[in-house]
Amino acid sequence: MNTTLRSRCVRTLAAGALSAALLTAGAADTFASAAASPKPSPSASKTAGSITVKASSTSVKAGDKVTFTGRTKGLPIGTKVVLQHKKGNKWTTLQASAVVKQGSSYSLDAKLNDKGKQDLRIKYDEVVSPTVSVTVK
Repeated sequence: MNTTLRSRCVRTLAAGALSAALLTAGAADTFASAAASPKPSPSASKTAGSITVKASSTSVKAGDKVTFTGRTKGLPIGTKVVLQHKKGNKWTTLQASAVVKQGSSYSLDAKLNDKGKQDLRIKYDEVVSPTVSVTVK
């Protein structure tokens, strides 16, 4: 009886060791193939899309409200878009933002205080609209 028990234990240990070896070899192959495959670049993983923009007025008095409307393509509903203006050579995000609604449209209001010609755009992540100009008197 001692011999039967011993042989069962040996077979069980041998089967366990073989199973562990096979699993380890399979995992090693999986990791090797994952390391060999090229990873997508960050720009490839971002959603390509587009944004249009239209200003309610092209000329306003300082402090007046301007409504910016447009449509998006390739952006999910609920996405937050922001208004930016160009100051020198740099785009600065303003306090105005909106959420993309059903039908892929958005609408946002902004008060423009800086006098002169304002170049404005709508932005989400790396997707930007064409520039629209509003003159503030």
